[in-house]
Amino acid sequence: MKDRIEYLLGKYWEGDTTLEDEKELKLLLGSQSEFDREKEYFGIIEDYGKEEPKNLYIPKAKVRKLNSRWLSWAASVAIFTASFVGWRAYEQKQQEEQAYQEVMQAFALIQTNMAKGQEQLEVMNEIKYLNTTNQLFGTVKK
Repeated sequence: MKDRIEYLLGKYWEGDTTLEDEKELKLLLGSQSEFDREKEYFGIIEDYGKEEPKNLYIPKAKVRKLNSRWLSWAASVAIFTASFVGWRAYEQKQQEEQAYQEVMQAFALIQTNMAKGQEQLEVMNEIKYLNTTNQLFGTVKK
């Protein structure tokens, strides 16, 4: 066991130990009555790890405050711009809908007038079968 402690101490002083080796070394030193100087050294290291610094000044992080006036103005401008763009899109959609309705009304008017015209042409078709169209309108002479 003494040889193992000396071997681990040699590795420790050379800087070749792993965390497992250091834990084993601390355990072995705690169980041995010899190696007082090394025990004291490892005890001091542990004490330093447990000790908390006194009068330690930690600077506070600067909190950057945004200027609320500029922020409110920017929000107002953003809301106004969004409202304006939305209103313009709504008006354009309404105009398109109105133009569509007007075109549909024009098509309906054309359709009714075409139907009336076709009804009047049906009378002409009946006259055609009587072969009297030449008598009514006359023939074109060259």
